[in-house]
Amino acid sequence: MSPLNYNHLYYFYIVATEGSITKASKRLNLTPQTISGQITNFEAQIGVNLFERKGKKLTLSEMGYLIHSYAEEIFQLGDEVKNILNRKQPSLWHTFTVGITNVIPKVLAHELLAPVLKMSESVRLICVEGDQEHLLADLSVNKIDCILTDQPLQVGSHVKAYNHLLTESGFTFFAADSVLRTSNKKFPENMSDFPWLIQSKKSAIRTRLSSWLEKQNIVSNIVAEFDDSALMKSFGKTGFGVFSSPTLIEDHIVNKYGVNIIGRTNEFTEPYYIISPERRLKHPAIIEIVNAANTAVDGPK
Repeated sequence: MSPLNYNHLYYFYIVATEGSITKASKRLNLTPQTISGQITNFEAQIGVNLFERKGKKLTLSEMGYLIHSYAEEIFQLGDEVKNILNRKQPSLWHTFTVGITNVIPKVLAHELLAPVLKMSESVRLICVEGDQEHLLADLSVNKIDCILTDQPLQVGSHVKAYNHLLTESGFTFFAADSVLRTSNKKFPENMSDFPWLIQSKKSAIRTRLSSWLEKQNIVSNIVAEFDDSALMKSFGKTGFGVFSSPTLIEDHIVNKYGVNIIGRTNEFTEPYYIISPERRLKHPAIIEIVNAANTAVDGPK
């Protein structure tokens, strides 16, 4: 294959980003015919259709999505080079890309990752959400630097990476006033009297929560299951049932959703990990995250 034509790649990137050749032509100050011809030449050069054409409508093909993601990285780096040259200083923004499994509460991810933006080095934090399987695939080809997850990498995984425990949390149970008024019992006996909003089976905590309920002889009337923890809390706020969430973020939940704390337990916990390609951590941003998490747990010495 002949060397990649970066002008063609740039035209493709702009069309994919803008969503149409017409919009791209205005941004590039070129005629639509010129851009269309350049895209056609690019596809002929690489032997792949980057767009699916339905009349005048263009949608990215599966390969087009992949090429666009790489093109975005390439041209973002190019922008950084221009910024450095304009400043005429050797300082550099280090890009740090974290994959976050979609079962991690957003506020918890924020608390765990915020120390990165407080580092003395200039770091650009990029957060990418997805399920663990797809994030591990991205980690294996260096598209992301690490994964923030509640599930450790399993022994025998095809991805060469390592688990680093950040912290763990017990669980707090919450409900709106209207739910609590349906029972006069104390925690945890009252938990059988409430409708339940619960994490989906995709969540690692679901099995541990179910085991705890069984141990406490709590019969849970599950009315809804959720992949998205924020959506679960929204249903809880409006009185559809009781729900649980990590104790680490209970203050945030009470303040944001206006719900009441029913009770807490440390009989089952949820650990949080960084999965990294490094057995011995070297990446400064990952080290900062781990150290900050350990400090938060241990407190000042």
